[in-house]
Amino acid sequence: MKILIIEDDAPAATYLVKALRESGHTATHAADGEEGLALARGESFDVLVVDRMLPKLDGLTIVERLREEGDRTPVLILSAMAQVDDRVAGLRAGGDDYLTKPYAFSELLARVEALSRRTAPAAAETTYRVGGLELDRLSHSVTRDGQEIILQPREFRLLEYLMRYAGQVVTRTMLLENVWDYHFDPQTNVIDVHVSRLRSKIDKGFDRPLLHTIRGAGYVVRESAR
Repeated sequence: MKILIIEDDAPAATYLVKALRESGHTATHAADGEEGLALARGESFDVLVVDRMLPKLDGLTIVERLREEGDRTPVLILSAMAQVDDRVAGLRAGGDDYLTKPYAFSELLARVEALSRRTAPAAAETTYRVGGLELDRLSHSVTRDGQEIILQPREFRLLEYLMRYAGQVVTRTMLLENVWDYHFDPQTNVIDVHVSRLRSKIDKGFDRPLLHTIRGAGYVVRESAR
């Protein structure tokens, strides 16, 4: 199970991440509300564990925004606010469960596992298509207008991520975290180099470009530059 923990208390977050990983799960930590919302939007998680009181953006606002955007990922809200009205507010904001602090890890784990069972996982998309460009995740192949395109492993991961969010601008930070597994800026031009190589392979020789640079924002795969 892939779990996102949004918690600003560093010792508590470290303990929870370690305990979840020891229980066989994948745990990712965000230390403030803005980082947590960005991760929740940029990646797919089975369950979100969200502290209510967070710097930059509070937990209930995170849940409300995700629900407004159609994200139905189960959310367990953590809070020291234990009054009935507090719990009701958390559930009405879109939380699926509410656990008060201090808590026993065994109870949190049981609640997280119960939440993950509530939603049947959607079948993972195995083929992405944009215009005449097609990427097959199972066969690890890419074609454009029926012509095979040979990509290196990193180029394939880069294109896969861009095509997963076709039509949406993908930032450099999103690429560093999800394609290179960097959670810091290496201060290199590694993205520019790989985007340039990828563009030459999927666009050169074809009648219209599909990979576009959005100055100051990131990159997008779509049929028109707009």
